[in-house]
Amino acid sequence: MANPKEKTPVCLVNELARFNSIQPQYKLLNESGPAHSKMFSVQLSLGEQSWESEGSSIKKAQQAVANKALTESTLPKPVQKPPKSNVNNNPGSITPTVELNGLAMKRGEPAIYRPLDPKPFPNYRANYNFRGMYNQRYHCPMPKIFYVQLTVGNNEFFGEGKTRQAARHNAAMKALQALQNEPLPEKSAQNGESGKEMDDDKDANKSEISLVFEIALKRNMPVSFEVIKESGPPHMKSFVTRVSVGEFSAEGEGNSKKLSKKRAATTVLQELKKLPPLPVVEKPKLFFKKRPKTIVKAGPEYGQGMNPISRLAQIQQAKKEKEPDYVLLSERGMPRRREFVMQVKVGNEVATGTGPNKKIAKKNAAEAMLLQLGYKASASLQDQLDKTGENKGWSGPKAGFPEPTNNTPKGILHLSPDVYQEMEASRHKVISGTTLSYLSPKDMNQPSSSFFSISPTSNSSATIARELLMNGTSPTAEAIGLKGSSPTPPCSPVQPSKQLEYLARIQGFQVHYCDRQSGKECVTCLTLAPVQMTFHAIGSSIEASHDQ
Repeated sequence: MANPKEKTPVCLVNELARFNSIQPQYKLLNESGPAHSKMFSVQLSLGEQSWESEGSSIKKAQQAVANKALTESTLPKPVQKPPKSNVNNNPGSITPTVELNGLAMKRGEPAIYRPLDPKPFPNYRANYNFRGMYNQRYHCPMPKIFYVQLTVGNNEFFGEGKTRQAARHNAAMKALQALQNEPLPEKSAQNGESGKEMDDDKDANKSEISLVFEIALKRNMPVSFEVIKESGPPHMKSFVTRVSVGEFSAEGEGNSKKLSKKRAATTVLQELKKLPPLPVVEKPKLFFKKRPKTIVKAGPEYGQGMNPISRLAQIQQAKKEKEPDYVLLSERGMPRRREFVMQVKVGNEVATGTGPNKKIAKKNAAEAMLLQLGYKASASLQDQLDKTGENKGWSGPKAGFPEPTNNTPKGILHLSPDVYQEMEASRHKVISGTTLSYLSPKDMNQPSSSFFSISPTSNSSATIARELLMNGTSPTAEAIGLKGSSPTPPCSPVQPSKQLEYLARIQGFQVHYCDRQSGKECVTCLTLAPVQMTFHAIGSSIEASHDQ
């Protein structure tokens, strides 16, 4: 509908039926068509007359049949009430008070409304001596009239109405008629009188207690309120409150603490206003020095202890150049042993870095770029890589394996002292009978008749194991290997699985294999105990998978 206040045909039919004292009846006759496009047929009965109509919904069909009934009905129709005329003749339904507020803001004069007591009607005496039901029933009291005083600057207007709001509108209408044609007053801040008037207007909206505290704060005077007396019965108590503001004090009495406090503040406020005005002190203008921009001296040693990614970004910001651009070039390797290659570009310089995950690869690329740009290597890079490169799949206790040094030969597993003691205890339980000595990897690669030699005593094997664990090499084992060597032809190298079994017997840990056939390949899971470590490998056969 174009006008939301316009009545619908169904509403007009209801008015017609009410005017003729009949009941309209709507009846759904038929429902046809597919589910997405149905048509409904509705019948309307008004007395002896009936009409039918169709629509895409029941509601639309009712509106259509009601419209048809209004056009064709022979019933007498009610007289339509004329629309309410706009009392204010104000387009857009803007009330006079709102329009006056806008005008007052332009003039720089606030519009203040003050309600006045209703004036008594002239020559009207209220007669309360009614006798009989007739007088009590049909006596109409005189309507109440409200009066409002409106002040706009130096102009005063009075309005009246049946309600307080109507009286305000009436006063605003009078003010608009008087002020619309007047020129706007010139704004002048000449003397301090206008400032005092503005202060008085502001103070008129504040309570006496707030004014006391403001004056005391300006004059640096202490303020204290204290209830000194309380008397009277519980239902009619009387309170006396004393207020002290510096050297001034006053008392106020009331039937509540709040009222007594307010009266005491009013009394002391009259004394405080008699004080001479404070001298006006011009505040010096504050000049703020512009903060110099922090210049980062990006020297070769700048940010050595920082993360290389952050360090490179900060160096680029200090140079006011474009930030580094990182791109993942490739992913390679097996699913559990992925290797990521990340590239970083800074201006015309390009560097790459690799790592087991994207984070470390990005960090290595940033470090490579820093070295390429002439900066020193990050101090804590290796420590950070060690932290991030830990085995995330294992949530149990971490085994104390120190990082192998460059001098350590391959195949030697270094253990921390506490793990070594645990291995020693386990070894004494497992090993019985003859004791085997372990040959170093150098001897394994050399032609020899055998890689296992029977030691005459158990002390030599323990010495060899201790030397291998602590130092990585065993002079005792080398000596035994040289004595037992013979000029027999060299045999094939020992398989890694056999080497691991021998190392397990020497160091006292167990090795468990778990095999699974996947097509033509064999997948093996190797578990060590008591040091809980797991390894996976794939091979063309079970033996090759074990060796891997």
